[in-house]
Amino acid sequence: MNKFGKIWVFAMLFLTIALVSGQGRPGMDKIKSLKVAFITERVGLTSNEATMFWPVYNEHEEALAQIRRKERADIRSKMMDFENLSESEANRLLDQLIELEREKQELNVLFLSNIREVISPKKTFLLIKAEEDFKKRLLRQIQQRRQGGG
Repeated sequence: MNKFGKIWVFAMLFLTIALVSGQGRPGMDKIKSLKVAFITERVGLTSNEATMFWPVYNEHEEALAQIRRKERADIRSKMMDFENLSESEANRLLDQLIELEREKQELNVLFLSNIREVISPKKTFLLIKAEEDFKKRLLRQIQQRRQGGG
């Protein structure tokens, strides 16, 4: 990639970070910014790919976040007191959970179909690996901090 291309990718990265950091909690903003940088580096997006990639990726992430919020509000909060649930309430909650899992799966399939139009299949697999690696690194850092090592 030429010098202009690298500058452009970093400019897009900072623009994305600025847009993302305008939302949510400060800790989550930092994590999102680090994730954007991590994915950009690992996948090796060109400037053209980055322009098309981040809107599709961010839309997918927001849709998944909405499902997770719904899951937390409607199901997980009630599961905390699952011993007091009747069988019929538990059955209804399980049906809701199954439906939310279906929605997540459909979103993921749609995302993979859409993203293959934006980046190559090989870069799509690099994206999947980068997301997994980022989660592992984040969890490791959280564990280290809890153990007083960070």
